[in-house]
Amino acid sequence: MKIIVCLKQVPDTNEVRINQETGTLIRDGVPSIINPDDKNALEEALRIKAAHDCTVTVLSMGPPQAKNALKEALAMGADEAILLSDRAFGGSDTWATATVLAAAIEKVGSYDVILCGRQAIDGDTAQVGPEIAEFLNIPQVTYAKKIDFKDGKAIVTRYTETGDYVIESKMPVLLTAIKELNVPRYPTVKGILNAYSPGSDNIKVWGIDDLTIDATQIGLKGSTTNVYKSFVPTKSKTNEMIDGLNGKEKAAKLIGKLSDLKLI
Repeated sequence: MKIIVCLKQVPDTNEVRINQETGTLIRDGVPSIINPDDKNALEEALRIKAAHDCTVTVLSMGPPQAKNALKEALAMGADEAILLSDRAFGGSDTWATATVLAAAIEKVGSYDVILCGRQAIDGDTAQVGPEIAEFLNIPQVTYAKKIDFKDGKAIVTRYTETGDYVIESKMPVLLTAIKELNVPRYPTVKGILNAYSPGSDNIKVWGIDDLTIDATQIGLKGSTTNVYKSFVPTKSKTNEMIDGLNGKEKAAKLIGKLSDLKLI
């Protein structure tokens, strides 16, 4: 069995600040982490690896610094890591990002399972995983809460707000992970030494020339959506004192005001 995990390096939202003038994230000094849902996807891939005879390949699209996220994935137990990095990929929306990732997966070759996080904490769209499945023309099950395999099929418990559903799918299949799926492990000491040792260059880097891809479908120009405006909501509140001779009169005035505002 071969598993491919798609993960993204994102800014730690616990440390994020917003530029009040431009409405953009202030990334300077903000640490980057593996997107939490993607880490659940990686953990599940490693659990499957421990139970079955399989390999785990990790893909990430981003700037050169995203190698740090891939090194952490290798330290946790992934077998292979590939960074998709090229100026041509810059400014990609979810459609263009999924286009690049799908092209990279096709270059990797045969696979049985693709695992992605449900959504990224810096975008919260939950679109990239399903779009990859559509581009590859394979089945998908999102919001995976439990994953098993039987008779060459994936048996997935899918979480929904109205209850869980057990779905059986043929393979290859794309699954998106939620935090309830597992608890991600820490990297091992041996894994850290292998992944972070000085001079180690165990991460492949692919650019646009390494992929079979339509350049008009990627990057800022190939993105079908764009952010028109981003801003920080302003919070304001006012108060009004209600006068009256006694509590009964004050209560009557309060009820009258609430009624005028159609709150009661």
